[in-house]
Amino acid sequence: MNDPEVSKRFDRELSQIFYGIDLQVKENLSRVLAAFRENRVGSHHFSGVSGYGHDDLGRDTLDRVFASVVEAEAAAVRVQFVSGTHAIACALFGVLRPGDELLAVAGTPYDTLEEVIGIRGENQGSLKEFGITYRELSLTADQSIDWAALKTAIRDETRMVLIQRSCGYSWRSSLTIAEIEKIVRLVKAQNPDTVCFVDNCYGEFVETREPTAVGADLMAGSFIKNPGGTIAPTGGYVAGRADLVEAAMCRLTAPGIGSSGGSTLNQNRLLYQGLFLAPQMVGEALKGNLLLAKAFSSLGYPVQPGPDAPQRDVIQAIQLGSAEKLIAFCKAIQRHSPIDAYVEPVPAEMPGYDSSLVMAGGTFIDGSTSELSADGPLRSPYIVYCQGGSHWTHVAIALEAAVAAIGPANAAEVSPG
Repeated sequence: MNDPEVSKRFDRELSQIFYGIDLQVKENLSRVLAAFRENRVGSHHFSGVSGYGHDDLGRDTLDRVFASVVEAEAAAVRVQFVSGTHAIACALFGVLRPGDELLAVAGTPYDTLEEVIGIRGENQGSLKEFGITYRELSLTADQSIDWAALKTAIRDETRMVLIQRSCGYSWRSSLTIAEIEKIVRLVKAQNPDTVCFVDNCYGEFVETREPTAVGADLMAGSFIKNPGGTIAPTGGYVAGRADLVEAAMCRLTAPGIGSSGGSTLNQNRLLYQGLFLAPQMVGEALKGNLLLAKAFSSLGYPVQPGPDAPQRDVIQAIQLGSAEKLIAFCKAIQRHSPIDAYVEPVPAEMPGYDSSLVMAGGTFIDGSTSELSADGPLRSPYIVYCQGGSHWTHVAIALEAAVAAIGPANAAEVSPG
């Protein structure tokens, strides 16, 4: 496995799976093209306005296009969202009120939401400080949703259920659209007025439907992840019921302004083009993930998802078992990135995270993990989370370097859990 041609060993057996991914890309792209066509997108939509952003035709049309693609009543795509966490926070603060309860149903949320909720940190204006309570359903012993507990989990004060689609920095499987649909059904059976909100980061276009197509009331995500196709310069989105989207936008701008404000600063063309490219870019990332899973599983490392399991988002987790291997892996990825290949990743604290992180990502858009990145917290069992890849051949090149850097697994370092 140390020879530089390691990926070639798997190309033949993966070709059939790759073809299946291409067919899914075609279906998702057909949906995007239909939305562009139905909304009569033209080159005049690439222009934007400055200042307040009133009557931005390109922005408002993009909102309708995105809503159509994800089968939602309404959507708002804005460059003013600085990250997926920001879009999610606007949705939470827009919908929840003092005395409401937020219930997370897929275990502890992603690290960057802990300070938003108030699990960690003080005097930052968290949900907790505004009198919004929080509860979570723990995962089962096999790291899956506790379906039995969910059947009776909704209380009178449970205003919103938080469904985190991606695994985040955990070892659980990311959620499928079918599982999200089941969660929504169980919640609505207890109280149809409870808002089902999905953190959709890293999941867009991984399947042929999005959470809003199967009953989710609201979802949010980043445009420098999947839906931006690796070229959107910044931004995020919220989508779902029109009243809930507007509530979230009133937190991004101000009550009374909502979705009518927010200039696009001539970025519309990149947002449209990124959305057009997104299904293809996600398909390439899924191919890269499969290659990573196959290679590192054969070297004895536990991987999530497994090499024969369907991909549920654009994240491939590999349990490396030591800080040294985690750092070496990230250094190898960085050396084979198009930007900042000369930079050495070193562990450091990051805003919003509880642990020091090591991150590799020489991307054209800062923070665009869709292009190809690898990162992980410096805590046992030292899992690296590989994300994205604008074409699977780039992943294959970086993979060969990572294999050479860390070698096969040692039985003492890794465990199958």
